[in-house]
Amino acid sequence: MNAVKPRLRLQFGKAVAIGPGKAELLELIAETGSISAAAKRMAMSYRRAWLLVDTMNRCFDSPLVETAAGGKGGGGARITDLGREVLARYRSILTKCAEAAADDFAFLDSHLASAPPENPH
Repeated sequence: MNAVKPRLRLQFGKAVAIGPGKAELLELIAETGSISAAAKRMAMSYRRAWLLVDTMNRCFDSPLVETAAGGKGGGGARITDLGREVLARYRSILTKCAEAAADDFAFLDSHLASAPPENPH
């Protein structure tokens, strides 16, 4: 069983352009068509989700998420073609890293303690 799991964040200056949480948020926005619904599924505030979307949109040359104003017809959000491609490429990078480092992960995994610490520092 692999207990060692990489977490990849792509930094752009001081901002995280995409990482595990932002990738999950993108996936849920694509699935639900809503930033609010995606935020609820992730147990985060709408404001926090909106800030993450805003950061992603500002990190790339075109938005990853487009929104429609609310009102009588309702609002919503959708992942752009670039957003889908960024998400696919991010997932591809994770897969390639895991495959390339499989022996190293196996070594580290075989030397871990029997359980992770309850209060890591």
